[in-house]
Amino acid sequence: MITRRALAGAAGAVFAAPNARAQQGWPDKPVRYVIGGAAGGVSDIFLRMMENRLRERLGQPMVIDPRPGAGGMVGAEVTARAAADGYTFYVNHIASHGIGPTLYRRLSFDPLRDLPGVARIAAMPNVLIVKGDGPVKTVAELIAFCRANPARANFSSAGSGTSSHLSGLLFGMRTGVEVTHVPYRGTAPSMAAVLNGEALFAIDNAPASRQQVLSGMLRALGVSTARRASTMPELATLQEQGVPEFDVASWYGIVAPSGVPQAIRERLGAEIVAALEDPAIAQRIRDYGAEPWPLGPAAYDAFMREEVAKWAPVVRASGAQID
Repeated sequence: MITRRALAGAAGAVFAAPNARAQQGWPDKPVRYVIGGAAGGVSDIFLRMMENRLRERLGQPMVIDPRPGAGGMVGAEVTARAAADGYTFYVNHIASHGIGPTLYRRLSFDPLRDLPGVARIAAMPNVLIVKGDGPVKTVAELIAFCRANPARANFSSAGSGTSSHLSGLLFGMRTGVEVTHVPYRGTAPSMAAVLNGEALFAIDNAPASRQQVLSGMLRALGVSTARRASTMPELATLQEQGVPEFDVASWYGIVAPSGVPQAIRERLGAEIVAALEDPAIAQRIRDYGAEPWPLGPAAYDAFMREEVAKWAPVVRASGAQID
């Protein structure tokens, strides 16, 4: 007689076997990582830092596929619709999986449901930057300039829905000044807009503007996190300079199409966490201005749910909405 317990065990074995085989045979060809920004941006750089380690451990090369646009949502959608065979992943971030689920009203996919976590990689503060030889030299001067010159009170971002977009809006809300958002297709062109005077300021990832700040081409006025960044302790926070309740950090990770076998997500997640714990890789991330922030699949999923809950009221209060 076949008992119910035996039947359940047999069913479990049927479903477990393909999952185990998927892990054992994976990967047997190059693995594609879609990024939501331009080549040379933060997502690209984090992948390059881990590239050699992952190639050694997985035995296959990494293919980076830039799909910029819509604050990373173009790349996220490409990945959500990709074959769930374990050969396409997405470098996600606060914009796609923290802000985006509330900001975008008509997404064709659900970021949390359709792109579950593989591993969290790193986090960094945003920095408020202006042109190095421009008229603004402090946060107080920026606020005064915006009030006196509303037509020039514009800020650039890496795209609608990115943390740089919401950071700029939040700056206006917290200081009581009206600012105009000018979106670009990635961090690099957003920084260029400030350099050439198309935009008055930007609040974007600290590493993106580091070299220009060191050269004097850009001026850093403050960091976006509630506490000073360990990588630039000399730079005061925006809160310290009179901008109340301003606490924003950008984070990055890896997600997969929802049908990718759990065994593959666990395997890649473990390899990424191990890479981030490698002292040489961790130091390169810190030298870049970020902090390694590793989490595996389950913990990363929980973290992303918390981020959506945190950002939802901020997005709604800002009035920002994208169709």
